[in-house]
Amino acid sequence: MGELREPLRELTVCGLPEALEVMGERWSFMILRASFNGLHHFEEFLTELGIARNILSNRLAKLVEHGILDRQPCAEDRRRIEYRLTEKGFDLLPAMLALRQWGQKYGAEMIENPVLVDEQDRLPIGPVSILAHDGRILGPQDLWLTKREDLGKRPDGTVAEPGDGLKPGDFADLDRRQAAE
Repeated sequence: MGELREPLRELTVCGLPEALEVMGERWSFMILRASFNGLHHFEEFLTELGIARNILSNRLAKLVEHGILDRQPCAEDRRRIEYRLTEKGFDLLPAMLALRQWGQKYGAEMIENPVLVDEQDRLPIGPVSILAHDGRILGPQDLWLTKREDLGKRPDGTVAEPGDGLKPGDFADLDRRQAAE
């Protein structure tokens, strides 16, 4: 990853320690997975996950405190509370899918059922990938650390401009994108 290294002792200059502080234990991920599967009520989480009431209460409060879930009264019965994913919560989906795929690849042999598919063609989703600003799929050998003031400066001295980034429906594979045009 180049000649630079991240300051590994400094926990404030990297997003990973912050993410682990919020999500770094099993039940938070299981609650998040249940939320992605449409669960909204305390009793649903309790029944479906088989989690202890005090642990569930603690984890839900932490996820609300960190803005991953929003706690709001149920529309049908204002005395009941619903837990809904926020935009910040939905932004965890790629990380959740990457961990899921890693577990399927390296965990105990399992046959996934139901299978997570692309809604358009109902085929399994591809592996979560690291993408460059222009949609190129990157591997570990393509990653490099640089100082903020050197962003965009190539080794040959030219300067790169960031692309617009990908949006849902765009092709990350440049060959497929060109074939579609």
